[in-house]
Amino acid sequence: MKKLKPLIFVFAGALAGYLYYFFIGCKSGTCPITSNPYFSTLYGGILGTGFYLTFFSGEKKKEK
Repeated sequence: MKKLKPLIFVFAGALAGYLYYFFIGCKSGTCPITSNPYFSTLYGGILGTGFYLTFFSGEKKKEK
């Protein structure tokens, strides 16, 4: 489970990036990230990784 948690954040970020492209995106093609589904998905995955590293990588185990 410990190794699965970061992958969940990367996948969720990538999915959010793609959904942002699909529903909001840049229709004119001048936006470097949101006009391309691959870049948008990659950027979302990077943000998901950053979110995990910032808030959950230093978790302390609860003592009984």
